[in-house]
Amino acid sequence: MNNVSGVSRSEQYRALGLSTLAFTLCFAVWTIFSILGISIKQDLGLSDTQLGLLMATPILSGSVSRIFLGIITDRFGGRWVFGSLMLLSAVCVYLLSLANSYAMLLLAALGVGLAGGSFIVGVAYTSAWYEQGKQGTALGIFGAGNVGSALTNFGAPFLLLLFGWKGTAQFYAAVMAIAGVGFILLAKPDPAAKTRQQTKTPLHEQLQPLTELRVWRFALYYFFVFGAFVALALWLPHYLMEVYGLTIVAAGIVTALYTVPASLFRILGGWLSDKYGARKVMYWTLVASVVSTFLLSYPPTDYVVHGVDHQIHFSLAVSLTAFTLLTAVLGFFMSLGKAAVFKHIPVYYPRHVGVVGGMVGMIGGLGGFFLPLTFGMLNDVVGIWQSCFMLLFLISSASLGWMHYAIRQAERHEWSKGRSVTDLPELATPDSLVLHEWHPEDPVFWASKGRRIARRNLWISIPNLFLAFAVWSLWSILVVKLPQLGFPYTPNQLFWLVALPALSGATLRIFYSFMVPAFGGRRWTAISTASLLLPCLWLGVALQNTQTSYLVMLILALLCGFGGGNFASSMANISFFFPKADKGGALGMNAGLGNLGVSATQLLAPLVIASSVFGPLGGEGLISISGPQAGQLLWLQNAALIWVPFIVIGAVVAWFGMNDIASAKSSFSEQAVIFKRKHTWLMCWLYLGAFGSFIGFAAGFPLLSGMLFPDINAMHYAFIGPLLGALARPVGGRVADKLGGARVTLWVFVAMIIGVIGVIAFLPGEGSTGHFWGFFSMFLLLFVAAGIANGSTFRMVPVMFLTLRQRAVGAGEQADIEGNREAAAVIGFISAIAAYGGFFIPKAYGTSFALTGGVDAALMGFIAFYISCLVLTWWYYARRNAIVPC
Repeated sequence: MNNVSGVSRSEQYRALGLSTLAFTLCFAVWTIFSILGISIKQDLGLSDTQLGLLMATPILSGSVSRIFLGIITDRFGGRWVFGSLMLLSAVCVYLLSLANSYAMLLLAALGVGLAGGSFIVGVAYTSAWYEQGKQGTALGIFGAGNVGSALTNFGAPFLLLLFGWKGTAQFYAAVMAIAGVGFILLAKPDPAAKTRQQTKTPLHEQLQPLTELRVWRFALYYFFVFGAFVALALWLPHYLMEVYGLTIVAAGIVTALYTVPASLFRILGGWLSDKYGARKVMYWTLVASVVSTFLLSYPPTDYVVHGVDHQIHFSLAVSLTAFTLLTAVLGFFMSLGKAAVFKHIPVYYPRHVGVVGGMVGMIGGLGGFFLPLTFGMLNDVVGIWQSCFMLLFLISSASLGWMHYAIRQAERHEWSKGRSVTDLPELATPDSLVLHEWHPEDPVFWASKGRRIARRNLWISIPNLFLAFAVWSLWSILVVKLPQLGFPYTPNQLFWLVALPALSGATLRIFYSFMVPAFGGRRWTAISTASLLLPCLWLGVALQNTQTSYLVMLILALLCGFGGGNFASSMANISFFFPKADKGGALGMNAGLGNLGVSATQLLAPLVIASSVFGPLGGEGLISISGPQAGQLLWLQNAALIWVPFIVIGAVVAWFGMNDIASAKSSFSEQAVIFKRKHTWLMCWLYLGAFGSFIGFAAGFPLLSGMLFPDINAMHYAFIGPLLGALARPVGGRVADKLGGARVTLWVFVAMIIGVIGVIAFLPGEGSTGHFWGFFSMFLLLFVAAGIANGSTFRMVPVMFLTLRQRAVGAGEQADIEGNREAAAVIGFISAIAAYGGFFIPKAYGTSFALTGGVDAALMGFIAFYISCLVLTWWYYARRNAIVPC
């Protein structure tokens, strides 16, 4: 609840007026490329793809920055953050005028996008000035600053005629700078400023609301009401010109009838939310949106009725008048919904408006980035212009269904408890699925029921991790087939597509490694598995059209990193279930059988793409124009679609079949202590040599083999190495349980050095075509060795950190809890760092080819790295009197 006692009405109007004006100017800057883009394209000779990326970049950075700006605003207040943000945006806009290359333009565009992040700063600042009953109206007025885009559309063309695009950018920069200084001077600290200074909220407490699924439900609403609004505002002129044959002027007028209500009536939405409740307004919004998008989804259709004496012909289509009316209605209710979503946030999260609103705003902004790309792909694949509204119908229906389910759940609690509830219990974990007492180190407890529960969770975790690896490794197969089907990508672009899933997956692992103690293992396993549907379904569409832009492919490669991220949370979760004596085997089973997803993709993908597995539902195939399958139809999209039903099953089984461990709950700050431990960083280095080698070799082997031995179809053999490496992992864990993890790891690095030397010996060179089978056998040695090292290094971590905690606090239950907690966090974190091997190894191949014309230099670098791993393992963990024998 906001404490606004003593705040005068004039102070409220002052804060609202200044923040609305500031946001209007920021929104005008955020959309500056809609006008300047054409002139920049002509001046610098940009392609349509380059222009599209330039226009999309501020939308992306403005969306992503909202979560970080929300956190900063919650900490330091809106006055200084808003003013400083405007000044920083002014600098970036001015740098735009100095850009003389495409790279500089993109860099400046990233900075310009920060102006779009100002939305959440203004929301947090404005809501702090108003009592709960008036926050909706105030935020509705503030949100009407979206009309800043109209300022740019109206005023920027005149400035272009007078000053050119560089002069226009400098004019915008000057206005923003003046406004930023003015805001700092004229605005006052919000009423919560003194409290904020007295009680600094720790970061983990700020982020805690993001663990509640309700926040993500709000984000889905905003993805539709704001993200779809932005997407349709960009898409409708093109749609109207193609479907109804309008001129660009007429299409602009009809689009304005949609965009103006979707901006200005946000004020009405705020007032209605205050008067009748945001929940009712969201019902109105989503019901009206479902009806409108359903009607707009209907494509022009000709019907023939075979009568008794003759045929009756008639047609159904949405006329231009009806289309204009329906989009205006849709825009009107979207505007109400935008206000209603942000009315919810200060009510449920009065102390976390910035971080929660930032996350919700970020997801909404990303909708404005991804949806137009998806609209274009649906047009290419489905071949129906109305497919964009079909997608929006599905999103609005899902939002309405989820909201109604959550509210009914709340009503059941209200009836049973005889009181109203504001915290919708939509994701309350059933008590039967929470393990309140969990003592795996107690032999009696473990034998009586612990082993049975742990094994059930392990056997549900394994197939979910298997699916994650299958999705993560999709691009190792796709890049080999894309050129054969006519996708116009260069070899360097293909290497990037192989490497990017590893890059994003490794980065996501850093965050995923801390999710299990925050969300619970059962819940996070189900959610993270379900997230794999996004790249698979999108790939199922994108791979059917050779004109799909490289930008879209890059995004899809990054999204496949969701699969890579899952490993960190899966391993951290399973580590809580097993006693120290069994951790190596359990983690080895989870990771080893999960790793089989890599070989499964490389084995199954060539088979399923050769036939129309899904019939008409799977889309059309493409004719191979080169390679051993030239002239044949291939359904490349099947490589992704084949996993969709299994992902759905895996997520559902995890949701209803796994458990959360109550004692595994911990804050980020409790887990973050691992960053102070020297051995965390040493194990990062060693695990980079183990798992980093496995995933890097798996990602790069098919493409590398094809380049070095073009006469051999390496696709027939690519799955064998990852298969053997995955199967070797549980063996490594079991052997390490018996002989010690450090001893096994030491000898594995010796074997890897020998393996790389052997690969070099069989490479093609001057006067030699090389020897593929020798090359292949040495890589098999590397895969097996890396697999064993994966198991043995993960056996080292729990033993190591339990030993360290016992030295610190003495033997006992406290040492066990702290040791398990730290070991789980370390396992997740080192897996994140190691996953970068999947990026660096393919890029090392590409760089070596570019600089030296061969791969020898990269392989020599690998030898030096493995020698360093060997020395570290011996000195710290394997020698007699080692610092931490494990």
